[in-house]
Amino acid sequence: MVELLKENPLLLLFIVASLGYLLGTIKFKGSNLGVAAVLFVGLAFGAIDKDLHIPDVIFSLGLVLFVYSIGLSSGAAFFKSYKKNGLRDFFFLLTMLILSGLIAVGLAFLFGFDAASITGIYAGSTTNTPALAGVIDYVQEMNTNGLNDELSKKLVVGYSYSYPMGVMGGIIAIVMMEKFLKINYKEEAYNLRSEYPVGTDLSSYTIEITNENVKGKQLRDLFKEQNWNIVFGRIDKKGDISLSNYDVILEKGDLIVAVGEREELNRATEFLGRKANKSLSYYRHKYDSRRIFVSNPDVVGKTIASLGLDKKFNALITRIRRGDIDMLAREDTVLELGDRIRFVARREDLKSLSDYFGDSYTQSSKVNLFSFGLGIGLGLLLGSFEIPIAENFSFKLGNAGGPLIVGLVLGALRRTGPIVWLLPYSSNVTLQQIGLILLLSCVGITSGNAFIESFTSQGMLFFIASCIISILSAVLTLWIGYKVIKIPFSLLMGIVSNQPAILDFATSRSGSQIPVYGYTMMFPIALISKIVIAQLLFLLLFSL
Repeated sequence: MVELLKENPLLLLFIVASLGYLLGTIKFKGSNLGVAAVLFVGLAFGAIDKDLHIPDVIFSLGLVLFVYSIGLSSGAAFFKSYKKNGLRDFFFLLTMLILSGLIAVGLAFLFGFDAASITGIYAGSTTNTPALAGVIDYVQEMNTNGLNDELSKKLVVGYSYSYPMGVMGGIIAIVMMEKFLKINYKEEAYNLRSEYPVGTDLSSYTIEITNENVKGKQLRDLFKEQNWNIVFGRIDKKGDISLSNYDVILEKGDLIVAVGEREELNRATEFLGRKANKSLSYYRHKYDSRRIFVSNPDVVGKTIASLGLDKKFNALITRIRRGDIDMLAREDTVLELGDRIRFVARREDLKSLSDYFGDSYTQSSKVNLFSFGLGIGLGLLLGSFEIPIAENFSFKLGNAGGPLIVGLVLGALRRTGPIVWLLPYSSNVTLQQIGLILLLSCVGITSGNAFIESFTSQGMLFFIASCIISILSAVLTLWIGYKVIKIPFSLLMGIVSNQPAILDFATSRSGSQIPVYGYTMMFPIALISKIVIAQLLFLLLFSL
């Protein structure tokens, strides 16, 4: 069997990937390793025979697919966050990341770790595979008198021992600090409802206007006064049903449909009047509702307001489903491939609207190989440039940093003329998963033998060091961020979520999707910074 795997690297790759994925789905006390389990299955196979291997190009392919797709999906949120909060969040996160690097330097001297081992421990403790890959990529091109493979194995061994604690450390820190700081997640979610409108439980009410103080006012003015996080749909004025807009003037006795989260709907209902006995949503003789897929490239990357639907159709978009998330449709909401939009329109316009947005699940799931390949090509080109820092000291972004930065920029641009850079949501998730599985399989198989050899001598020290880095870094980030910088704890949980398993725990703990915003806003900064910090950590200690 071993000889067969030696002769068939692809067979080996898919056996490791499938078994690792299966193992990652098994939960232990409510947690599982997820895709990270592929790494440990790879280590097990690599330990069987040192001659088992996967071609290096598979490693590079997995790395590029993973970081580029991450960049595309995070680009818009990354630049939006930077624009909104200025340099505050950027410098806070960068300071915390540098602090974790300094902790690693201190541990290197305390425990006597070599440069490769402590760099691997740092990458594993922060569960940052691209940082590990970036250093390995750098090491392979260094002139180390034949030590390239040995250094790479030490990097992976340190990473492999510290990775599990990198996942658990963030979870332990969250549990500790939420109790110490006495966090009220419901109160935080309510206070952040307008700033981070994640509508995971959208409903619709038909409201009867009974408040005399509302009479004669436009919806536009009421939105400014009340700061509602809702969308209005049909409106019934004395039996005449039409679609609402900001110019609508409310009168006593009007019926209007509102869409939003229940708590926000209750607040609007209390102000406007009362919940009506009948629902306008069931009156479909003139206006009807339908969900369709966005598959037309001409509307992708554009805001709803820029489409001018009110001029082309008598229609109104009320909500959008992207992945597993339902969102309210706002004028500044940007459409993406694969979005499933729900609109209300005249029955005679339904077919035209479907044609306008595409409404093809097949087309909305396809990857545009031209824009996808061009973007990755630009990223690889950027990653190949040497960036001088000082005399005889330089680094490059490599196959990890280059595609990531280009992905961020293109993800923020969304489209350039006729070229749509965005991937369909489902395709992006799939490419991330495939890239990570390829990457972890190669890393595990290549270093399995070295992992076993160092188990008895260094494993415990590696584990202790990873505990200190992961837990201490997360605790300091949560405490300083909440008490000093005044960042909501729900967002901070996303910031310390180095790994999807931690993010999943954070969202479950908070009962909302707010941690996802923290994760999305900060992940690109953290990913780039850790790639640079890991390389600097290795080079500085290697030169001593």
